[in-house]
Amino acid sequence: MAASPAPRTEPDAIIVGAGLSGLVAAAELVDAGKHVLILDQEPESSLGGQAHWSFGGLFLIDSPEQRRMGVHDSLALAQQDWAGTAGFDRDEDEWGRRWADAYLEFAAGEKRAWLHEKGVRFFPIVGWAERGGYNAIGHGNSVPRFHITWGTGPGLLAPFIARVQAGAAAGLVEFRYRHRVDELVVESGGVVGVRGAVLDSDAAGRGEPSNRDVVGDFELRAPAVVVASGGIGGNHDLVREFWPERMGAAPDELLSGVPEHVDGRMLAIAGRAGARLVNGDRMWHYTEGITNWDPVWPKHGIRILPGPSSLWFDAEGRRLPVPLFPGFDTLGTLEHIVSTGHAHSWFVLTQKIIEKEFALSGSEQNPDLTGKDLKLLADRLGSGAPAPVEAFKQHGVDFVVADTLPELFEGMRALSPDVPIDTDNIEREILARDRELDNEFSKDLQLTAVRGARKYRGDRLIRVATPHRILDPKAGPLIAVKLHVLTRKSLGGIQTDLDSRALAADGTAVPGLYAIGEAAGFGGGGVHGYRALEGTFLGGCLFTGRAAGRSIARG
Repeated sequence: MAASPAPRTEPDAIIVGAGLSGLVAAAELVDAGKHVLILDQEPESSLGGQAHWSFGGLFLIDSPEQRRMGVHDSLALAQQDWAGTAGFDRDEDEWGRRWADAYLEFAAGEKRAWLHEKGVRFFPIVGWAERGGYNAIGHGNSVPRFHITWGTGPGLLAPFIARVQAGAAAGLVEFRYRHRVDELVVESGGVVGVRGAVLDSDAAGRGEPSNRDVVGDFELRAPAVVVASGGIGGNHDLVREFWPERMGAAPDELLSGVPEHVDGRMLAIAGRAGARLVNGDRMWHYTEGITNWDPVWPKHGIRILPGPSSLWFDAEGRRLPVPLFPGFDTLGTLEHIVSTGHAHSWFVLTQKIIEKEFALSGSEQNPDLTGKDLKLLADRLGSGAPAPVEAFKQHGVDFVVADTLPELFEGMRALSPDVPIDTDNIEREILARDRELDNEFSKDLQLTAVRGARKYRGDRLIRVATPHRILDPKAGPLIAVKLHVLTRKSLGGIQTDLDSRALAADGTAVPGLYAIGEAAGFGGGGVHGYRALEGTFLGGCLFTGRAAGRSIARG
């Protein structure tokens, strides 16, 4: 009689983190028939990690959606934009460059077809993020490339969650929530497992803070350990520790664009196990943050995804310099605002602008796209601002709505009583800008940019308001929005090769250790360099997770 096979004592891989990159890696391993153990310190309610909260934007090159909108894109143009944006200039950027080359080939090649085969679909109008505003070889997207997933973040997660859950049903995947990894087990120079604490059960909802009460410990082993734990955006102490000197002192007040559990712990843990950490001072934070009137986590902020028409003033009432217009250069704007010595700035706009140009980042702020609700989508495309935007306008603490400039200025002073605002200058700037509307041409480069944007069909349809006078009563009421710095992404992390293997200081792979997603700087410890083109964070999670899963499956 044939002997029964010995019971399995360890999985083929342990994945630390149940976010998008970890789920993609797990799905690839399931496809290869491998056994996977997924650990996460949070409750099951947070399955999918930060990607669940995302707008679902993906960077694609020369897609059918672009071509239908009259956009002529190419790999060469995207490579030009990436190089001008990343600004690679360090020895440790070599792997970031390699990942960038590979990712651009992926985005111009099989990325869309690979996702399409899994059931992912896209909103037909392509967005134009990070427009740059410098010269052709400088920062920014030359053309629209921001493809919104139909279903936003949850829609992108869905096929990978389904595949991994099917793997669980087949006995190939085991989830262990409330398992916090505190150490990577190293033997003979390689990583062979993990040790950590079992945390007490918690009924916290998705993104809500959960307890850190230890009720046990664990040690688990596998020939491959994948760090998929995300970045540092929820840990303001780490954000401040790594804040780059080139951008001045970190603001005293920060909003959080990610849950509190995005704490960066695993980066130091991987470093102690021999992984090389690079580019910790490269990070991606937004300047258009507003306080969430219905928060889920502490200091919860939401980012406004602005069109280009709002007038942008610093905390004291000076208009931001060219080309720091809304949606043009995130980190250039951040550096300028921090240099003013204040942590906030202001949008001044009209109801006509907010109706056409304001969207809010996040799956929960876009119920039409997230829920694939055509009726709600029709409402968005019609008159009036989207309901979530109107809710912030009515309930948000950062909004001032008024019929006249004096009333608007009074409201702005009330929201910022400790900072003197030169409202005379704001009025002078508005009046001067409005005079420029007498002609279809202008020396005001923001107006020129707005008119240029409207030559793109997508902007004209749903994104950029018809140029009009700010003080035109028919465009009112007037609106001012107090904007805060909002933490979001780490652009550095664990250095990896193109198989997502973690590298040591001498450039060799640390046996048994992999890193993916934000923990790996979205590839190589910094695929973006200093700046991002947007739509590339989720894409980096997809690409690095896929690489790790396939590499481990190959053995």
